[in-house]
Order: sequence, then C-alpha cells, then structure tokens
Amino acid sequence: MTDLTVTIGDGVAVLTLNRPERRNAYTRRMGELLNSAYRQCDDDDGVRAIVLTGAGDTFCAGADFAASEQPFSSASESFTASPTDPAAFELRTPVIAAVNGHAIGIGLTIALQADIRIMAFDAKYAVAQARRGVIGDCMSHWTLPHLAGASVAADLLLTGRTFDGAEAAAMGIANRAAAAGEVLDVAMAIATDIATNVAPMSAALSKRLLWSTMAHGYRPRQVAELETELHRRVLGTPDAHEGVAAFLDRRAPRWTSSVSQDWVPLPEP
Repeated sequence: MTDLTVTIGDGVAVLTLNRPERRNAYTRRMGELLNSAYRQCDDDDGVRAIVLTGAGDTFCAGADFAASEQPFSSASESFTASPTDPAAFELRTPVIAAVNGHAIGIGLTIALQADIRIMAFDAKYAVAQARRGVIGDCMSHWTLPHLAGASVAADLLLTGRTFDGAEAAAMGIANRAAAAGEVLDVAMAIATDIATNVAPMSAALSKRLLWSTMAHGYRPRQVAELETELHRRVLGTPDAHEGVAAFLDRRAPRWTSSVSQDWVPLPEP
C-alpha cells in the first residue's frame, strides 16, 4: 500500500492521501508522492482536472507525531515550511480539494492551496501549528488572507482554533460545505464538468492569471493588458471555433489543444 494513490478516468485524476490507519497523517514520503503526482498530472493532457481527497473518514490529521522522524524536532538545513512543490495553485490544471473529513495543521494548509475546496459540514478544521509551538506552513500566511481576508487569517493563524465546515463556508475558506459522505461526489461533479466543458488551455490560462494577480498585486489596467494578451493566444484557435460550434449544436465539445506542448508562461504586465 502506498501513502498516496492515483486514479485517472474521464479526464479527472483523483489523488488520495492513503494512510487511513493513521488518519492520513502527513509524512515526508506522502509529500514526495504528492509532489510527483502533481507534476505528472500537470504534464498529462489526458488530465484536465485534479481532485485531492483522503482515504477513510479523514482528509489529513496533520503531521504524523508518531513517525520516527519527529516533524518539529529540529530546524535542519534541509527543512522547508513549504514541502508542497509545486503547490496546487502553481499548477496549470484546476485542483479541487475534497476535504472529506478532519483536516488539521498541514492537512488544512495543503487544502488551502487548491483552487476550489469542498468541505464536510461536521468535520474539524484548524491551522493548529501555533498550538504546537510552531507557525502555519504551506504559505498559509498568503493563502488564508487572499481567500478569506486579513481578519479571518489573523483569527485562525493566531489562535489555532478549531472550526467546522459550515463556518469554513461562511468565512469563504470553503467554496461549499456538504455532508461528509457527499464531499467527494460534489468535488467529482465539479471536476468532471471542467474536464468535459472547459477548454484545457482556457482553464490553464485563467487559473495562472487569477493566482498571478493575487501573488503580484496587479492593478486593474495591468490585468486588462494581460487578459488582452491571453485572448490573443486563444482567439481563432481550433478550440475557440469548437467551443462556439458545440454550443450552437448543443453537444459536448471536443477539445484538441495541448497545454503540455503549447504552453507559454504568462508575460509580465
């Protein structure tokens, strides 16, 4: 059994944190496998959306304190507070986190890096690191304020308190809350819709522009320039013609663009 499983079908890759006997507690090996899976899926044109979830009834209970290598025991030269490399928001492929149960510490901060989060109503969530003598990781001091604002970020990062999925949705951390047994189904429906109905290059360009705008603080006119530049990349392409034709014919589109072969990084505004 591997600490992370990957299944791919109908354009959707499902990455499952797979240590249910330890409530999917995070280990270095699990992180390495997740990084590799993210890279491979992002380079695979057959994968148009990624769903990240946890095996059993927990998403990820946080760092594994029972592991032989204690997570907070020392600050070696090799230590990084951002072991997710690439982060989900750095991919071109849309990532939906199906947070099907408790997500504590790094379990939650990894999910915060996804584009869309579906979270369980009654599960427990916390950026609890401050209560363990450390601080939030995985760029949570950037993701949280951008997702939910500085007031919510300060509340969660400075107190490390626990909240549920209903509050997560109210705060803007969860895009949607659902019953625990329905979280994965909701996430899969969103992923399948993207994989079927959204042009791959359009999704990749829009995602990169969205996160780059947040990261660099682009002004409205800078975003307008970038939107114009990126429109020039897709206007007149086979997928642009196909999107209109499929809409008029009332059928599912047949996309042909290759993000892996035709990708060009976004320009600086």
